[in-house]
Amino acid sequence: MRGALRRRCCKMITKIMSRPIGGWCSATILVGPVLAAQFGFLPGTLWILIGATLGGGVHDMIVLFASIRRGGKTLGQMVKEEVGRGVGLLALISVLAIMIILLAVLALVVVQALAQSPWGVFTIAMTIPLALIMGIGLRTGKVSVVTVTIFGLLGLAFGVWGGQFLAHYPAIEAWFRHDQKWLAWAIMLYGLAASVLPVWMLLTPRDYLSTFLKLGTVAMLAAAVMLINPTLQMPAITKFIDGSGLVFAGPVFPFVCITIACGAVSGFHSLIASGTTPKMIRRESRIRNIGYGAMVTEMMVALMAMIAACVLQPGQYFAINSKGTPTEVVAKVSNAGFPVTEKEMQTLATNLGESTMFNRAGGAPTFAVGMAHMFARVSAKPAALALWYHFAIMFEALFILTTIDAGTRVGRFLLQDFLGNVWRPLGNTRSWSANFFSSVLLVAAWGWFLYEGVIDPLGGINSLWPLFGLANQLLSVVALCLGTTLLIKMHKSKYLFVTLVPLCFMCAVTFSAGYLKIFSADPRLGFLSGARSLLREAAEIADPTKAAELVRQAGVWRFDALVAVFFLVLVLMIVLGSARQWWRLLRGKKPLILYESEFIPITAAQLAEL
Repeated sequence: MRGALRRRCCKMITKIMSRPIGGWCSATILVGPVLAAQFGFLPGTLWILIGATLGGGVHDMIVLFASIRRGGKTLGQMVKEEVGRGVGLLALISVLAIMIILLAVLALVVVQALAQSPWGVFTIAMTIPLALIMGIGLRTGKVSVVTVTIFGLLGLAFGVWGGQFLAHYPAIEAWFRHDQKWLAWAIMLYGLAASVLPVWMLLTPRDYLSTFLKLGTVAMLAAAVMLINPTLQMPAITKFIDGSGLVFAGPVFPFVCITIACGAVSGFHSLIASGTTPKMIRRESRIRNIGYGAMVTEMMVALMAMIAACVLQPGQYFAINSKGTPTEVVAKVSNAGFPVTEKEMQTLATNLGESTMFNRAGGAPTFAVGMAHMFARVSAKPAALALWYHFAIMFEALFILTTIDAGTRVGRFLLQDFLGNVWRPLGNTRSWSANFFSSVLLVAAWGWFLYEGVIDPLGGINSLWPLFGLANQLLSVVALCLGTTLLIKMHKSKYLFVTLVPLCFMCAVTFSAGYLKIFSADPRLGFLSGARSLLREAAEIADPTKAAELVRQAGVWRFDALVAVFFLVLVLMIVLGSARQWWRLLRGKKPLILYESEFIPITAAQLAEL
């Protein structure tokens, strides 16, 4: 009996620990370290190790602990109760605004990975009918879970394997070959459909499928790293620590921190550690294993992503992630000291089953190439590299789309909470019209950022990924403010350094990064200077259409600057409001009242039943 109970608990812990990886940061764990590899493997590796152990694990664990003690309340609700109503309202607004940026950036990663890739689009497109059939089959109750699982896994395998034959049928291949603009609109429509469809129809079967793929692929990647022991081609430190990077602009500090994001410290984990995961845990003794343990697991995945990026030849790495024509990219990368040729890149693309590997910024294609190179070593077949590359693309894109549909749905609930205060019927989550209206508003919000990232002359990732990282890390500041407040109220002031040290460091990271993204004189880095540069360029162009496009892009970058200012001001007000409460609590001017759920003792017999 005890053995069965122990196995059941282990399965539950595994399932719960997988939620942070598969929920919000499935893609960002992989993409962030890949982008940060432009600084060399050492800065990113150090931040992943130090940040996750001293910051990320503490952040996740303390929010999980607080939410369990409060009946599974969300971060915003806890801040509202423990810190103050005004600060809590600011936190709720911050969560919704930051979520919009998150969804836009993740969608952009998918778009840039699948653009002009019929094989990749075919593979991902296959997962949608698979999920629908699985959901409907389970809903009828006439098909067993085992049968549905086997059907789904076989369908995933066919999606990866069958895509290679599209080249033999040009007419069919044309159905799946699309540019970034078309894919952007397709993902917006998908997010809208997933938000309004019943959860059992698409979200549940897709998340179920992705769990098998996630755990299996991560285990395979770990085994490949240990058994193959690949040689890192990227230098420990590159010249781009000065901020002149080809992938994105910005000095190694603070941009290595906000770029890696979820692999070290992730504010979005506070959304998972509060509200959902606490409702799956029966004992507080599990908090450390799940809260801190899941972050350590993500740290290991982030390290494997860094390895996957650094096993590539540096010239290929930078050529994949740079914007411009093939000739321009080759010249720019080679002049930076990392030789590469167009022939070399064309050979790489042919081996991967792609038409080109230029202009594939976003991190996902780079990770897929590195992963494919390691996995392909176990097979002598010429097609192995292409198969593993498209498997890796499906591995990443499937997670991202799961995040997009689940995130859009969660964001719709948050939006309806706000709209319900304006007009009560809009807050009714049982009304299809209210759900549809709120979903359209939310998708329009993140879809706008997505589309602007697609047509961004610098590739979108250069501007949107730092904005995403900034938003993510600012959310961690909010969660650490809550943790500090709780320690004071629990009479644990001697342990304040546990939350104050990472809180102060993350404040330094986020506010310095925000200042640079807004006011830097480098037009590749600062939003305002970049906008001025585009306006000057537009004034010198004779073509009125192109000039108008540059003026429009300058307006977008100015709006991005406004968004960054909005985030910084919101979080600054939260930090100052929290600090005021800390001062009052420590000085005895405010009673130390904890808003925890009532403690209900249970007997040994009741405990044994659990």
